[in-house]
Amino acid sequence: MGGTRAVGLLALGSFAMGTDAYAMAGLLPDMGADLDVSVSLAGQSVTAFTLCYALAAPLLSAVLARWGTRTVLVLALVVFVLANTGTALAGSYAALLGSRALAGAGAGLFTPAAATAAVALVPPERRGRALGLVLGGMSAGTVLGVPLGLLVAAGSGWRAALWLITILGLAALLGTATALPPVRGAAAPSLRARIGALARPRVAVVVAVTFTQTVASLGLYTYLEPVLRRVADADSAVPYLWVWSLGGVCGSLLAGTLVDRAGRPARLAVVLLGVLGAALALLPWTGAVPGLVLLPLLVWGAVGWAFVVPQQHRLLDGTASGAAAVGLNSSATYLGGAVGSALGGLALAHGLDAGRLPFLAAAAALAGVLFHLAVARRVTGPLLQDHAHGTGPHVPDHAHGAGAADATADGAPERNAS
Repeated sequence: MGGTRAVGLLALGSFAMGTDAYAMAGLLPDMGADLDVSVSLAGQSVTAFTLCYALAAPLLSAVLARWGTRTVLVLALVVFVLANTGTALAGSYAALLGSRALAGAGAGLFTPAAATAAVALVPPERRGRALGLVLGGMSAGTVLGVPLGLLVAAGSGWRAALWLITILGLAALLGTATALPPVRGAAAPSLRARIGALARPRVAVVVAVTFTQTVASLGLYTYLEPVLRRVADADSAVPYLWVWSLGGVCGSLLAGTLVDRAGRPARLAVVLLGVLGAALALLPWTGAVPGLVLLPLLVWGAVGWAFVVPQQHRLLDGTASGAAAVGLNSSATYLGGAVGSALGGLALAHGLDAGRLPFLAAAAALAGVLFHLAVARRVTGPLLQDHAHGTGPHVPDHAHGAGAADATADGAPERNAS
């Protein structure tokens, strides 16, 4: 199978992951009513998913560091399918939390392995598009899978939506197990490699900024339905989720091409984070005008998803430390989502008006921009200056040495992550 078709299989797995992760926001009210818990408490099932992704998955990846990437991907999808089966059958709140935590572990194994495999399967000059396609699969899961899941839930209950997600995961599992070619040199990095990557200042800065971005974006998304009810008097979140997801597909696909052509991932990342903060801050003000709230939702989805592409570009290099850094960045993504959803649920439980949550999310995004402005300059030199030798796709392999991750953390991606 050619590299492009193989990346398509990875995108199918990401599609299932995206449907699972993002459909929960629209299912929370029905889940809560069925299990006799509040929406804010049901929202902690999202926290369980994201927290387990962020914390448990790196440990499992370290244990499986010597396994082949295809084997890790297949195992991740097996866990994912079993976990969603458990969620569909959950008869108690405790069972719901446990199954969502297991699903988070499966997603945490799959996503970083899929990203490193994608860039290993294509030529260096197509890395951005390969990453964009894998991430586009996840965002396509939100734009197609989430509305479909919510429509199924409206007609047959929230459990039917989970069965749909289970079927998607099973299709991805069968395709990956039977048709994905071997991926050389992209096995999951060891725990020591992950810790070593985090010790590199430039990697730590990128990962920290990713954390603040997802506290803002994913944390608010968890409670998008109550926010829209308060801000726009929306009866259903489905059309709004569709617009957000459509922006996500466009952003994740276009970001890869933009980085490939412009070669300025650090500059692009900080601009996207600033635009995200502005879109979130404007969200409550646009609800009074019919239809206008769709604009900040579209922008939020686009820049939120696009942000991941330049961040991963900045971390990937031609050594194992690049794969370790990507794993750390993926963990930071979901740790931020866990923290954001936990804080959002806590705020709602203590009586905060849901219409004010976007302002708190915007403040988190602004904190990420300010952190980048204050810290990145000291660690990497001039803030938005991508190193000239890292902006092009054709960096020779011999350029990589012990400090390769440092050199590429503020530059564009170089060689295959291995």
